[in-house]
This record gives sequence, structure tokens and C-alpha cells, in this order.
Amino acid sequence: MLTEGGGSSLISKAREALGKMFFTLLALAELGATSSEVEITTLGLAKKLGCSQQTASRHLIELEKADLISRTVTKRGCRIRITGRGIEVLREVYMSLRRVLEEALPPYLIIRGVVFTGLGEGAYYVTREGYRKQFVEKLGFEPYPGTLNLRLVDDESLRVRRELDLYPGIEIEGFTGEGRTFGAGKCFRAIVNDEIEAAVVIAYRTHYGPSVIELISPVCLRDKLGLKDGDMVKVKVFL
Repeated sequence: MLTEGGGSSLISKAREALGKMFFTLLALAELGATSSEVEITTLGLAKKLGCSQQTASRHLIELEKADLISRTVTKRGCRIRITGRGIEVLREVYMSLRRVLEEALPPYLIIRGVVFTGLGEGAYYVTREGYRKQFVEKLGFEPYPGTLNLRLVDDESLRVRRELDLYPGIEIEGFTGEGRTFGAGKCFRAIVNDEIEAAVVIAYRTHYGPSVIELISPVCLRDKLGLKDGDMVKVKVFL
């Protein structure tokens, strides 16, 4: 958990600096800005927040000054992405709420998605020793050399996917090797179709947007479950 000088927690700093602007940061997260750039207008944001357009615009400027978002002005409005610092603020708020509401929180979330053939990079990354070793140590299984890719098509699954960005998960550290840098990420234990052990892997840098999840498993999920492109799959993601 990130802290700043004097031992003050990030959430304490957020309370002092953000006030009502926190809800603007939360609204941006709900729009998907934790995992990719989103294009918005200050008018559209104002309607979502129930405030004036001037207030929404001021909040974006202040959030950018606090290094909680990155913002690029466009002809249509602006492109926004929540920074790593902004995600830490959201995560620490979430953890504080979780401690208060622990008994009310579900032990897992459900995501449904449609199988599709990805870019073919899954087998390469899963078999890199720096990743493979961590999967074995932290998940307790040797992953099949490949991933199952699911495209999320319903609003509830898309919402759950965005919510996963705020959960700590099981950290997968980045590393260097083969003359390049391999990025960090996190994963969550999961059960596919109420049957097969797996894990949802979320790379912090990915070619896919927030409408896609990738699964690893000790078995080939396509073969074991008889899946083909277009099939609907249910994933129970444990928190």
C-alpha cells in the first residue's frame, strides 16, 4: 500500500485533497478509465455526476494536477485515464469499505463471456519462466501453455470486469529477460463453468481493452470443456 511522508496514508491525503472530487474519480472508473483511455465530454460527465459543466471541468483539472488522472484534450472533449496513483486511491477506499462491510461482500463475482480466438500470444507469455514460476508458486498449478480468451458482451460482466481493477488480486511481478522487459499484472482464482480450476489474468499493459478477459488453467480449457469460438462461458472469480 502506498504511503506518503510522515506516515499518512494515501486515503487520508485523498480526503484532504479531493473532497467531492473523489466521486468524479469514481465516475471515471465506472466508465472504464482504470484499464484504458475513455473519451468523455464535460457535459456528459456533469450529467453523470449531477453537477454543472463548469464543476465537472474544474474537477478534471484538479484531478490532473494531483496526478490522479492523465488528460488529453480533443476536438470532441477529452481522453481520460486514471493513473497508478489514482487507482491506489480507489483501491484504498475500497479496502476501507471492505473492512466495514466485510460480511456484506460476496466471496466471488460472476463474469460471462464469449470464446474467441486471440492474437496467439498466450502460449508465449505463459511459458516464459519468469511468469510460469510465479503461477506455480502463487496459484499452485502448472499452467497449460495458452490462454482462453473471452469477450464480455453483457453490461453486468463489463461492470464486474471494471470492478476487478479495484481489487488487489494475486500480484504477478514483471521481470527482464531475453533482451526485453515483461510487464507486471495480477490474477484471481476462478472456476470455469462450475467445473474447471483456472485463473483470470489481468496484465497492467495489454493489447485488449476492458471488454476481454484471459484465463489460464492446468488444462486446455477449449479441449476439456469442448469449447469453440462463439460459445458462452461462465467464470466464477474469487476475491
